[in-house]
Amino acid sequence: MSKDEPSAGRFDGRAHYLPVRIYYEDTDFTGVVYHANYLRYFERARSDFLRLAGVHHTALLEGPEPVGFAVNKINLDFLKPARIDDALTVRTLFETMRGPRIFIRQQLLREAELLATAELQVCCISLTGRPRKPPALLSERLKPFLEP
Repeated sequence: MSKDEPSAGRFDGRAHYLPVRIYYEDTDFTGVVYHANYLRYFERARSDFLRLAGVHHTALLEGPEPVGFAVNKINLDFLKPARIDDALTVRTLFETMRGPRIFIRQQLLREAELLATAELQVCCISLTGRPRKPPALLSERLKPFLEP
C-alpha cells in the first residue's frame, strides 16, 4: 500500500472513504448538486482508492502491456439531494474481479445520511479498447480489498 495521502482519503478495513466538499460550481441555480457531478465524485473516489492501494493510472499506462479502465455498466440511485456547502463522504468497496471485470459499490453520505448509491462494472482494457486481463500489479494490490 502507498503512503497515506490525506487528500486521497483513507481506508477503514476494505472500504475507502473520500471527503468531498460541495462548491457553488457543483450546483444548479437552486443550490442542489447537478446530477452529473455525482459521477465525478464517484470517479475521484475510485481513482484515490487505487492510488492509496498503490496502483497509479500512469504506471498502468506505461507498463509493458498498457491498461486502462472503462465503465461498461453503472446503476446510480439518487436518494436525497446534496447541496452547496455540504461536507460529504464517498464510501467505495471494490467487491470482486472476474476476468477483465471489476465490480464496485459506492455510496455518497452526508454524515450517516445516504444520498446516492452506485453499482459499477468496470472493465480493464488495452489501449485499443479491447477487454484484457488485469495486470499482476493490479490484481496483487486489490486482493486485500476484495471479498474473500
